[in-house]
Amino acid sequence: MLKRTLQIVLLLSLFTSCEDVIELELPTDDNRLVVDGLLRVDKTQQFIDVRLTLRETSNFYEENQATQAESVQIHYGVLNQDNHFENPSTSHLVEEVPGTGVYVPDSNSATDQRIPTTSAEQGMTFVLEVLHKGRHYFAQTLYAPAVPLDNLEQGDGTLFDEDETEIVVTFSDDPNNDNYYIFDFGYGEFLTVEDQFFQGQQFQFSYFYDSSLQPGQEINVSILGATKDFYDYMGLIVEQTTNSNGVFGTPVATVRGNVVEITGQDYIDVLNNNGQPNDYALGYFAVVQEYSRALTIQ
Repeated sequence: MLKRTLQIVLLLSLFTSCEDVIELELPTDDNRLVVDGLLRVDKTQQFIDVRLTLRETSNFYEENQATQAESVQIHYGVLNQDNHFENPSTSHLVEEVPGTGVYVPDSNSATDQRIPTTSAEQGMTFVLEVLHKGRHYFAQTLYAPAVPLDNLEQGDGTLFDEDETEIVVTFSDDPNNDNYYIFDFGYGEFLTVEDQFFQGQQFQFSYFYDSSLQPGQEINVSILGATKDFYDYMGLIVEQTTNSNGVFGTPVATVRGNVVEITGQDYIDVLNNNGQPNDYALGYFAVVQEYSRALTIQ
């Protein structure tokens, strides 16, 4: 642990002209790996846009820095009753540009490392494995489908401030499942929605941008599918951050995602970290379907 001291100079004008130096030990923690592993699936494309960013937390109040891993892989397939893959496929990732911490499928491999969008189907499991500074990290997630946006239009209402801009979103819920959705309004603004009260029905709601959008400005709104765990995680992140740097830029230390450390453990299908409760990474790994619409502000 690094010990930091803060020198507080107190000028006691009424009683003394000397200054006292008080040492305060600021909170510190070991650096943690941060995984930005949200993979958005566009079914109109042949391959999933796999871009995974690795950062590492810095010391007190410093920005997270890009970091490099010894190995990054994504395994995918259908799990059997024993929770093991049968004939899994694997995508090996490499750093796209040295020093950026952004990992993409290895284009120099003898075989195609890209992941086809046909592999993203309900019931398909994706596993992320990262070897970082000798530590082995693991995350497992199910593919989460979404539904298209029926309509996106500008409204004329306000909520708290007349400078707000209202956007009216309409979509039809999938009647066959209990669904969870994440709405991405751009500018680091997200909203979580579940279908508990409108299952299988068309649903419409308004979203208000805090700052005034300019006429002629184009915005993009996306609906993402989500598993229950990812929905819960994003709900906490939205609640506890301002999203000024994105939901993965400065993750809240108390909000743990699904990336756990399994160093020294024997099985690849470790689903929790009960044996090492303090060994985990920040961020999340998810594979979700995305539908988007653009809107020009009037």
